[in-house]
Amino acid sequence: MTQSPFMATAQAAADAAETVIRHYYEAGVEIQIKADATPVTRADVESEDAIRTVIRECFPDHGFYGEETGQSDIDADYVWLIDPIDGTKSFVRGYPMFSSQIALMHRGELILGVSNAPLFGQRAWAERGQGAFLNGRRIQVAPTATLEEATLSTGNLKTLALSPCWADLGALVARMNRVRGYGDFYHYHLLASGSIDLVVESDVNILDIAALAVIVREAGGVFTDLAGNALGLDTRDVLAAANHDLHRAARAELPWGRGR
Repeated sequence: MTQSPFMATAQAAADAAETVIRHYYEAGVEIQIKADATPVTRADVESEDAIRTVIRECFPDHGFYGEETGQSDIDADYVWLIDPIDGTKSFVRGYPMFSSQIALMHRGELILGVSNAPLFGQRAWAERGQGAFLNGRRIQVAPTATLEEATLSTGNLKTLALSPCWADLGALVARMNRVRGYGDFYHYHLLASGSIDLVVESDVNILDIAALAVIVREAGGVFTDLAGNALGLDTRDVLAAANHDLHRAARAELPWGRGR
């Protein structure tokens, strides 16, 4: 399949970031702590710079929202959403569960996503109307019909654990066939590939999930926040499912799904 100019640019940007990331992963890098108490390294900053350079060369009039460099031209029709290393804590500890997330939004709608996990050996991508792919192979969600047959994966859950909703999540867990915590990019790759069926996560940033949302949707899945709302720049939690039946059933077990 011939790639669109947008996808070709996103893939080239992922390649450029991967070169930086592999260098620092092998050589080691000093860690700094940001104001929000999360770590950042030269690898984060330089890989985002590499992504921005590729995109700006191809689309100088597009907006850019990066994890490390912030927002510019955010009111443009096209805005790129970038997390150069989603999973910096894993990166600095030599654990390959991290990825570069590159997404494109057009007038508020996510239309393209690339999720590249170079040390894990997976790159997934999708563009609106073109299907989803993992390492060059077309992927699709599973046909799982009920929660009792389904596998759930959870990611960040701290906010849920500190809220009255924790018991409701427990009720959902009790109905599942299997529960795991694959986390980060990986459980979304698994969902889009048909290997798991449901993901629940809180304490996320839109930059962490924008590309993954496009991939899951193009694989046939459903991707919203926990209340069932469409994603936006202020989204902080996720309910992703292989199909609308599972998504509806999961929401019915959670307070948002019962109108509370």
